[in-house]
Amino acid sequence: MTEQTLPTTAHAWHLDTRPEGWPTASNLSLREVELPALGPGQLLVANEFLSVDPYMRGRMSDKKSYIEPYEVGAPLDGPAVGRVLASNADGFAPGDHVVHFLGWRDHSIVDAATAQKVDPNLAPLPAYLGVLGVTGLTAYIGLERFAKIKEGDTVFVSGAAGAVGSIAGQIAKLKGAGQVIGSAGSDEKVKLLVEEYGYDTAFNYKNGPVADQLAEAAPDGIDVFFDNVGGEHLEAAIGALKLHARIVLSGMVSQYNDEKVVGPRNLWNLSVTRSDILSFMVGEELDLQPDFVREVGGWLATGKLHYRETVREGLDNTLDAFLAMMRGENVGKMIVKL
Repeated sequence: MTEQTLPTTAHAWHLDTRPEGWPTASNLSLREVELPALGPGQLLVANEFLSVDPYMRGRMSDKKSYIEPYEVGAPLDGPAVGRVLASNADGFAPGDHVVHFLGWRDHSIVDAATAQKVDPNLAPLPAYLGVLGVTGLTAYIGLERFAKIKEGDTVFVSGAAGAVGSIAGQIAKLKGAGQVIGSAGSDEKVKLLVEEYGYDTAFNYKNGPVADQLAEAAPDGIDVFFDNVGGEHLEAAIGALKLHARIVLSGMVSQYNDEKVVGPRNLWNLSVTRSDILSFMVGEELDLQPDFVREVGGWLATGKLHYRETVREGLDNTLDAFLAMMRGENVGKMIVKL
């Protein structure tokens, strides 16, 4: 592509107002914006796939959180993978594919220092947003560094058919867990967890109280809870802890749209069982990334680890894809294809 044909504008989703409860089309808009001139150390990237993730809902609010909120009137951002159209950075050339964090738009001016080159011949491009991206890394770090999976552990994963949960349960099993239990929001997803992802047992949380279904699946209790949901799931897991159990907080998707979050009523059981609740920030644990790439890449290559994606097409459908993911309509990672 010659310099004369390079785009000078981009289409980007903007936050117009902060949502109260569920986001709507009145809170976000797709606008055309001018692209600045390419500066030293920068790349012009045509985005091919975008990621939508639960944590983005938290950034639409101005509540104190582990990551800065989106600014009202400014473009949203998030993980994306695309093709370099022009480069002012050593080590990057037009035609290269990169993962970066200026998604929610069709073209991005990216600082090369924040981009990572990826090879579409080694794995499909969307995989670098999911199983080989932050999603897979979240599952790996949570289990390897914080849950410290031990041989024979009983592990419970909430939101187990989602992007992180579906990987977390498989990693737990590959790391030696004796029993892996998952919860999901439909009978079809429950079947998928057992038949494709190798969960020992799973249940549909809509079919009855989570605590009752968990007690039936793990009558002797659980050693590890990998939580993507919060709410009722977290309270049920606290009630089922064995001695010295570990709870890893990966997400709380059930409460991201709630203006007031109510905590579990049985926290005292943490003291009774001498258990830990642990949280983490992926960006602070990146020393594990080489191990993650080696182990997860190896499991993928040998067919020991499976993943799925739900793909919506078109930049204009990004908000719909985001809301569908928040409602749990995705199986595996939700991806927007441009």
